[in-house]
Amino acid sequence: MTELNTRGGGAATGSGDRSRPRAALVALCLTQISSWGIVYYAFPVLNPEITHATGWDAGTTTAAFSLALVVSALAGIRVGRILDRRGPRAVMTTGSVLGTVSLLLVAAAPNVPVFFAGWALAGLAMATTFYQPAFAALTRWWAPDHVRALTIVTLAGGLASTVFAPLTAFLVDHLSWRQTYLALAGLLAALTIPAHALALRAPWPAAPAAAPNTADGVTPVARSRPFWFLAAAFTLSAFAMYAVVVALVPLLLERGYSTAQAAWVLGLGGAGQTLGRILYAGLARRTTVTGRTTVLIALGGLTTAAFALIPGPYVLLIALSIVAGMVRGNLTLLHATAITDRWGPAHYGRLSGLLAAPATTAAALAPFAGAALAPRLGGYPHLFGLLAATSLIAALIASCSNPRAADKSVPSGSATAGPVGGAAA
Repeated sequence: MTELNTRGGGAATGSGDRSRPRAALVALCLTQISSWGIVYYAFPVLNPEITHATGWDAGTTTAAFSLALVVSALAGIRVGRILDRRGPRAVMTTGSVLGTVSLLLVAAAPNVPVFFAGWALAGLAMATTFYQPAFAALTRWWAPDHVRALTIVTLAGGLASTVFAPLTAFLVDHLSWRQTYLALAGLLAALTIPAHALALRAPWPAAPAAAPNTADGVTPVARSRPFWFLAAAFTLSAFAMYAVVVALVPLLLERGYSTAQAAWVLGLGGAGQTLGRILYAGLARRTTVTGRTTVLIALGGLTTAAFALIPGPYVLLIALSIVAGMVRGNLTLLHATAITDRWGPAHYGRLSGLLAAPATTAAALAPFAGAALAPRLGGYPHLFGLLAATSLIAALIASCSNPRAADKSVPSGSATAGPVGGAAA
């Protein structure tokens, strides 16, 4: 893990004048596990208990969760611009505070409007603490070796569901859903607020020089055909992937498994994500950026189809969840490197925000759409079949997203450019 370790007491000098804060990588590993695990993955486990205790229907509660993701998508564009200019410390620390307050509001919600307000605030927390700001920080601080740093953080982040889905199920077995959210809010505050405030203090390096294909600024890239095809593929893929994550527990409950069993299947998918991310560097060395985008999205569709067709036994569902998690883990790194692979790191924050906005919006609509469609389609297996078809359509679109200039001359910092791509641990 050379280059990731620092010397001296504060920040080590990376490539050129880019300082690398020693504690940032460790802190971001911790905070990605905690933020994703508590703000995102706790909800699929708790939602059946919420609807049972309150009498609110599943469509209403998942609509509130979807609102959070819509807010995250819209706020992410502005957050990307702030990150490019000012860095991650203030953004991510504020996001941790907002995340804590939002969960307290959700836990105390006496009615549906307050429940929605709490999740809307959670959306701001997602935009400022999830992968997008973490990726922007690592891409700037660790360039040109950022793929290695991104891999390490996503390896840790993949454990979010593995840690927090079973933990949430354990807590709700002994506490009410409101008390569980109160406990998780306290844990989120303790783990993420000081980590972001203290570990992200290094000077923010100046933006690197723009690659030739982005020298004219962000707008020409954002209006190009490859960008639009890529955004469309990511949007459909995100809709399917996030609908699967939220609908997996109801699917297994419908098939007669317990909440704890369903939570473990969901959680072990996170272990699969970690394994998948270990394999991404080898995949990046052996494939073109368009080829691996197409293949990974298609594999996501195939694993979703397998969930639709295979009701058991339980051990087989666990194995399938791990394989599906491996695909999701690779897709996370694919998204993280999509901009630098094609257009270089100069405008990473803004371009990644623009690319992520429609995908995050689709991910936001996915839980609500899944809950609404499942009974109309005849149950969750039929929903998973529809989501599998959606992923396969996304793969076809991705195959048309070849940025010819980027494929012929990959920008510096790409996951496929010589030793940079090969350096990922």
